[in-house]
Amino acid sequence: MAYNITLIPGDGTGPELSDAMRRVVEATGVAIEWEVVEAGADVMDKHGTPLPDTVLESIKRNKVAIKGPITTPVGSGFRSVNVALRKELDLYACLRPAFTLKGVKSRYEDIDLVIVRENTEDLYAGIEFEKGSGAAERLIGFLYEEGAIVRSDSGISIKPISVTATERIVRWAFEYARREERRKVTAVHKANIMKFSDGLFLETARRVAEDYPDIEFEDRIVDNMCMQLVQKPELYDILVCPNLYGDILSDLCAGLVGGLGVAPGANIGDEAAVFEPVHGSAPKYAGLNRVNPTALVLSSVLMLKHIGEREAADRIFNATAAVIAEGKDVTYDLGGTAGTREMAEAIIKKIGD
Repeated sequence: MAYNITLIPGDGTGPELSDAMRRVVEATGVAIEWEVVEAGADVMDKHGTPLPDTVLESIKRNKVAIKGPITTPVGSGFRSVNVALRKELDLYACLRPAFTLKGVKSRYEDIDLVIVRENTEDLYAGIEFEKGSGAAERLIGFLYEEGAIVRSDSGISIKPISVTATERIVRWAFEYARREERRKVTAVHKANIMKFSDGLFLETARRVAEDYPDIEFEDRIVDNMCMQLVQKPELYDILVCPNLYGDILSDLCAGLVGGLGVAPGANIGDEAAVFEPVHGSAPKYAGLNRVNPTALVLSSVLMLKHIGEREAADRIFNATAAVIAEGKDVTYDLGGTAGTREMAEAIIKKIGD
């Protein structure tokens, strides 16, 4: 029986990257019925929104989606199409692995890290008050009454962190560690300063960790974590983070292994999962057959594992790693002269060998 999977090609370079990924996945022989739906800047004129209802309906129906990069139109009312998908589908767990691949230029060797980022709270919750607005003035007045002095010309963002969201993301990280046979989970925070928000995150993480005595647990203050990752990344395994720190550290970790061009990602909830590359849509390269498909292809590896097709996932990963290690049929950013299509064809050939 075929899997029904939503495919969102994206815009900019998204459609050609999605085509490459689709052909690579199909080369494994896994039966997939792709339901193609459009989102992003290219559909604004037709639908009046970069995220039509048909996209959400498709993902809710199929439970699994994979998407190319999407440009969010300026002035659309959306902070980000990606953020909107996460919010509407409650995709609370952002998974971003970072690992070295032979043939990818990096200052480090043998890195194998996983960022697990809470997606729904923290400063990215979008609870903001514009400078000079009535709401901001009322909030500043309330804070003054509570003994906190905030300048009258301030814009304000609220940072909510709850026991509920923290418990489910930390538990998700530990369950992932067990499933993937990982050794350690590190909670990242700034509890020494933000005692009632990050402090709650750390307190809750410690409590959840008690349910997983088979997996090592520790915590790190976020600024120290940045230094540790640059100096000795080999000491770390899974990092579970509130939203903002997870966003920052996932880019840092991508930098350790060669950049966003090799950085896969996933946003996962209890009812649905959306897989995507971490990088953007690079519209200036659209249609030029130049952009590296690795991040989206590796995102399909995460997708196949998610639906239980681990053998196919391993074949794609090994084929991609082999093509990059050989360095012949790779895109310009990996030191080669191949186009997007040609690199995909080389991966497909390796899958068939």
